[in-house]
Amino acid sequence: MAQRKENIVMFPLMAQGHIIPFLALALHLENTNRYTITFVNTPSNLKKLKSSLPQNSSIHLREIPFDGIAHDLPPGTENSDSLPFHLFPNFFESTLSFKPHFRKLINGLIDEQNGHKPVCIIADMFFAWSAEIAQECGIFNALFVGGGSFGFACFYSLWVNLPHRDSDEFLLPDFPEASRIHVTQMTKFLRLADGSDSLSVFFQKVLPQWMNADGILFNTIEEVDKIGLMYFSRKLGRPVWPVGPLLLSTGSRAGAGKEYGISTELCKNWLDTKPCNSVIYVSFGSQNTIAASQMMQLAMALEACGKNFIWVVKPPLGFDMNSEFRANEWLPEGFDERIKDSGQGLVVQKWAPQVEILSHKSISAFLSHCGWNSVLEALSHGVPIIGWPLAAEQFYNSKLLEEVIGVCVEVARGMNCEVSTENLSAKFELVMNETEKGMDLRKKASEVKMIFKNAVRNEEKFKGSSVKAMEQFLDATLTMKKAQKEED
Repeated sequence: MAQRKENIVMFPLMAQGHIIPFLALALHLENTNRYTITFVNTPSNLKKLKSSLPQNSSIHLREIPFDGIAHDLPPGTENSDSLPFHLFPNFFESTLSFKPHFRKLINGLIDEQNGHKPVCIIADMFFAWSAEIAQECGIFNALFVGGGSFGFACFYSLWVNLPHRDSDEFLLPDFPEASRIHVTQMTKFLRLADGSDSLSVFFQKVLPQWMNADGILFNTIEEVDKIGLMYFSRKLGRPVWPVGPLLLSTGSRAGAGKEYGISTELCKNWLDTKPCNSVIYVSFGSQNTIAASQMMQLAMALEACGKNFIWVVKPPLGFDMNSEFRANEWLPEGFDERIKDSGQGLVVQKWAPQVEILSHKSISAFLSHCGWNSVLEALSHGVPIIGWPLAAEQFYNSKLLEEVIGVCVEVARGMNCEVSTENLSAKFELVMNETEKGMDLRKKASEVKMIFKNAVRNEEKFKGSSVKAMEQFLDATLTMKKAQKEED
C-alpha cells in the first residue's frame, strides 16, 4: 500500500509579492512527492492562480470568504495590488477577519480526512494568529516570510519600537548590527506612526505573535543574509530556516494573474539586437509607482545617458494604476517617438516577462524598487541593481544590497524625493560603463549568482544550505506529528 502523503496547508496574504513566493514554495514541496498541498486564499486570487499551476499539479485550491466592503475597501477588493496607498491600514486590519473562517476551514479539512490532521500550517507573516488555531488542533505552525531576513528585521524592529520619534537618524535598539537608519528610509505611514495610529496598533499586535509559531521560514540564502537571521533567532527564540531562493518558473510567473504588455518573443528579439551588457531594465514591481515629476526626470535621464533600456511603466502616483498609460502627458514631449525611431528603448505598459529579460546577456543593470522577488530574480542571473526603494521593507533590502553584499547603488528613496536628470544619468553611467565601480558590482553580482546556485544544490555528496534548512523544517513537522501520535 502506498504511503499516505501528508497534507500541508498554506495561506498567504492577498498580495502579489506574497502569493508568488508562497506558490513557489508550494510547487517546491509538491515536487518532493511526499506532500499534498492545500492552498488557501480568496476566490478571485485563486481563480487567477489556477492558470499558473502545471497541468499535472495536485495542489488543492481552497476558498476562504472575504468581505472587503465591511472594512471600507472598494467593492470587489481581494488583493492589495491595485489598492490606493491610503487604504492599506484598512486592508491589513481586514485580514484579522479571516481567523474564524480559517478555524472552520482547518476543522473541515480534518473532518474530511476522518480525523487525519495536516502535518503543518504555513501561514503568511501577517497571519501570526494562525498559531492559536494550529495549537488548538495539535498541528505544526510555521510562518513564511517571502522576503529577506535583514529587510524584515529592520521592518519588525521599527514597527515594534518606533525609535524615529526622537531623532531623524538612529540605531535600532534591538538590532544595532543594522547600523544607522534615516527617516528617509521609512514609508510615510511609518514616519507618522506614534503607537496609536491603526497601522501601529495592527503591527504591534501581530508582529510579537511571531514567537508563538513553531518556526519561521525565510525566502533567503544564509550566506548573504546572516545578520537578519541572527536577529530573529535571538528575538523570537524560535528556529529560523533560510530556504531560498524560491522563484517561480517562467510559465508559472506568466500565469500568476499577469497580462504582459509585450510578448516574450518580441522582447527577446529586441534584446538580441543589443550588445552584451548594454541594456538597463527598469521596473518598480507589481504595486509601486513613482510621482509624475520623478517619471519625467527618469525618462529624460534614460534618454540623455544614451543607454539602451526596457522600462515597464504604470500611471504615476495619484492615478489609477490599472488605467491606460498616458505617454503624451507623463513622459517628455515626443519621447515615445524618438525612442522608437532610434531603437534606444522599449516602453512597456503594465507587465514585462521579467525573468526572460534579466536572464538575457544584453542586460547590464536593473533599476528596481528592491522588492525581494525582483532582487532574487536579478541576483539569480548575476545582474547588479540600481536601487530606488519605494515602500515596506524595500529601503532595508536596498541597504543590505549596497552596504553588506555590494551589488547595488542606491539612486533615490521613496515616491516624494527630488530626483534630477543629471544625477540619475550619472548613476546609470557609473554602473553600466567600464568604471571600477561598475566592474566591481558585476563581479560581486556574479559571485552571488554562484552562491544562490550552490544553496539549492542537492547532490549525493553536496547539500546546499537552503536544501539543509528545508530538510530541517520538514523533519521538525514530522517529529511533532510523531510525538502527537504517541500521545494519542
